[in-house]
Amino acid sequence: MTSHTPADKAIITCAITGVLTDPGQHHVPVTPEQLAQEARRACDAGAAVVHVHFRNQEPGKGHLPSWDPQVARDCVQAMREACPGLIINQTTGVVGPHYQGPLECLRATRPEMAACNAGSLNYLKVRSNGTWAWPPMLFDNQPAKVKDFIDVMLETGTLPEFECFDVGIVRCVEMYVQTGMYTERLPEYNFVMGVESGMPADPDLLPILLKLKIKDAPWQATVIGRSEIWPVHQRVAELGGHLRTGLEDTFYLPDGMKADSNGPLIEKLAEYARNAGREVASPQEARGMLGLKAAGMPREIAALAGKFPDFPLREGNTA
Repeated sequence: MTSHTPADKAIITCAITGVLTDPGQHHVPVTPEQLAQEARRACDAGAAVVHVHFRNQEPGKGHLPSWDPQVARDCVQAMREACPGLIINQTTGVVGPHYQGPLECLRATRPEMAACNAGSLNYLKVRSNGTWAWPPMLFDNQPAKVKDFIDVMLETGTLPEFECFDVGIVRCVEMYVQTGMYTERLPEYNFVMGVESGMPADPDLLPILLKLKIKDAPWQATVIGRSEIWPVHQRVAELGGHLRTGLEDTFYLPDGMKADSNGPLIEKLAEYARNAGREVASPQEARGMLGLKAAGMPREIAALAGKFPDFPLREGNTA
């Protein structure tokens, strides 16, 4: 039997709901109860991390985002209760100069991880008839805005996951380190592939991205689309990256069947990891690999436990 070190293992993230998907058309969770149920399905299938967007809780408005800190608290608490030890990765993406909402949600929930969108992108898509799918827009993430998110994540003890939508944004992350904008540790990269005006979902692009990131920095790929995403996921697994999918990123399994929950999508990623000779990290193992405190432990105790490996941990304090 082959033994696997923690470094060999793949951390799977479930992108559980997404930004604007209409729950009337797709099986995306909106309420705390629905998020808890989907988080349980994802964890049972192999996810250690859940990336979450919060939605408006008013009837008929579940397709709209919410930056209400109480909604954020309720959603996070429900998922944690359903999946003890689950790692929360919270969205922060917002267009425009007013982004106090995401910052307040970070302060309200103090998630272990959060998306830190690392650069700006013209967010575009064209229909087959040559018209815009939506009015052309700029997803603006200038350095001052990125720094504000980094600073609040430092305040809340949250690990930034640097979202890179294009090749130049990958290169910007190293500049944030060089200039002292981010100094905590090696940055976590998330290569976002498949946005129509960003990096394509192409496995041949991955070796180039790995050459551009900081040496030894951990990475994963978010791959958006349909059938074209699955060869990319398999290549990510083979190259040692971490894996992410969910109803935010796709509705379709490799055979073209529509997924009715996050569970089958996560099961496929776990299968791809094992096809590459890797095992899937548990939430506890993922915490160690990402340098996160153990679930439910005060920060000071977690720091002692990390500094002194033999430090006694009370039963129930590990995830």
